[in-house]
Amino acid sequence: MILISCRSIKNHNEQITKLHDVVDLHKDIDKVYNQLKRHHPKLYQYTSKKVLDFKFDSLKKAITTPIDSREFYKRLAPVVAQVKQGHVSLGSANKWHTKKERKKLLKNKFEFYALDFEYLENKLWVKSTRGKDSTIVGSEVVKIEDDLISDLVNVYKTRFASDGYNTTLHNRYMGRHFSNFYYKDKGTVDSLRVTFKNKDSLFIKTFRRLQKKEKPKKKDSTKTKKRIKLTSAEKKANRLAFKKERKFRRKHGYIKKYKEYTRNFRFMETDKDVAYMKLRSFTNGNYKRFYKESFAKLDSAKTKYLVLDLRDNGGGRIAEIDYLYSYLTQVDYKFIEDSEVNSRVPFLKFLMSNTTSNSIKVLSGIVSPIIVVQNLIRTRKRDGKLYYRFRQTKVKAPKPLHFTGEIYVLINGSSFSASSLISTHLKATKRATFVGEETGGAYNGTVAGIYKIYELPNTKLKIRMGMMQIEAPQKQEPDGYGIKPDVEILPTVSDRKLKKDTELDWVIQDIKNKR
Repeated sequence: MILISCRSIKNHNEQITKLHDVVDLHKDIDKVYNQLKRHHPKLYQYTSKKVLDFKFDSLKKAITTPIDSREFYKRLAPVVAQVKQGHVSLGSANKWHTKKERKKLLKNKFEFYALDFEYLENKLWVKSTRGKDSTIVGSEVVKIEDDLISDLVNVYKTRFASDGYNTTLHNRYMGRHFSNFYYKDKGTVDSLRVTFKNKDSLFIKTFRRLQKKEKPKKKDSTKTKKRIKLTSAEKKANRLAFKKERKFRRKHGYIKKYKEYTRNFRFMETDKDVAYMKLRSFTNGNYKRFYKESFAKLDSAKTKYLVLDLRDNGGGRIAEIDYLYSYLTQVDYKFIEDSEVNSRVPFLKFLMSNTTSNSIKVLSGIVSPIIVVQNLIRTRKRDGKLYYRFRQTKVKAPKPLHFTGEIYVLINGSSFSASSLISTHLKATKRATFVGEETGGAYNGTVAGIYKIYELPNTKLKIRMGMMQIEAPQKQEPDGYGIKPDVEILPTVSDRKLKKDTELDWVIQDIKNKR
C-alpha cells in the first residue's frame, strides 16, 4: 500500500507539471461543460446558453499550444466563473506530498499565511495577524515581489463568482481569501518580498518559511520534582471542568485556528434590554442547544431588541437556519420550496463521483437500494422538471419561546448562501431592519444542497458544483441580486484603524433614538 501510494503521488505530480497536449486540454474543457450540463439544475439562470457556449468554444480556440495544469487553471477559471453561481468553483492542481514531506511541512510555518487581509476602498490592508509582528496591522499591501496588488486583485476577481450580478461578494471574498488565491497563482514559495505602505511611507518586509521552535524542556539536576498526587475530589473536579469546557465548545462551535467561536451571544446592557448574537457560519457545533438556551434567556429577560450579526457568514446547514428562523418568526412558515434537481437519485450521483474514495463507493454500493428508494420517494416530476423534497418544505409553527421584540440584521458582501436564505425570509416578512451592504448571496436562492466534485482526467483540476436549487417561497425582481440593506453603511479604512464598528454603532444609536 505504501509503494502504491508513493507511486500514485509521483504520477500525480508528474501529470500536473507536464505540458498537456492541446487535444487533451480541449477534452478537459468539454468534460467541465458536460458535467455542468448534466448536474447543475440552473446552469443558464444568469448567463444564457448562447453566451456560455461561446465562452467555452472561445477558450478552446485560444488554447493552441501545450500548457501545464496551473496555467490551464488560470485560463479555465474565468470561463467557469461566467456561470455566475457562487457554489460553482474550480480548484487548481496542487502538488501532492508524501508522508515524510507532510511531516516536514508541519514542522515549518510560512509567516505570510499568518496575515489576515481585508479589501477596502480598492486597497488590500492587513486586518490582523496571528504572527508576532503586529506593527504591520493597518498597513496597505502595495506589492508582492514585482506584482502590484491592484493587478493581482483584478486578475483574481475573474476566477470566482457571486450568485448573480451583484459585486459585493468580490471585495469581501478577495480580502479574506487573498493568500489562497496567491498560492493557486504562484504555488509553494519559501520567501516573499512584500512592500507595505503606512501613512505616507513605504517599507519592505520579507516573509520566510521558518521552522517552528520547540519549547525547551526545563531540566533541574539539583531538584527532582515530585508528582503531585490529586485527591479523588480534585480528579473529579478536573473531569467535570474538562467536560464542561468541551460541552461549551461544541455548543458554540469552537474554531481552533482563530481561537474564537462560531456562535456567540451576549447582552449589551445591564438591564438586558438589547442582545447581540454573532453567527460566523451555520456549520460546526451543537446548534440546537445554543439557540434553545439563548432564546430562553431572551424570553426570561423580556429583551426588546435583538441584533443578529451575519456579516462574513458564508452559510452552512439548511437544518440550522430553519431551526433559528423558528425562533425569529411570529407566524407559521414554509422555509424552502422543493429543490429542482437534474436526477431522480441526486444523492447517489453525489456519492459516486470520480473523486469519492473507493471505500465510500463500496459502502454506497451496499446501501444503494436504500438510497435509491429514499431518493425516488422524495423526487417528483412537475412541469417537465424534477424536484427533491426536503423536510424543510413542510409548514411549521414558531417555537413557543420565539422572540417577539425588534430585530436588526447586520449584513455585508460575505453574507452568502444559508445566511442569505434566512435573510430573504426576514426581509420578505419585514421582520427585521437590515444594516450594512447588499449580501453576496442571491435573494431568490442558490444552487447548493449537495455537491458534485469531479476531477478532470488530464489536467487533474477539480470542479465543484451544487446539485440542488435551494430557495425560499418569496421572490424579488429583477433576479440576480442579494438582500439589500434598509440602511446602507460601508466600512472605511479609518473606521478599521479606529476599531469602530459603524454598522453596530448605528443600531445602538437607533435604539437610543426610539427610546
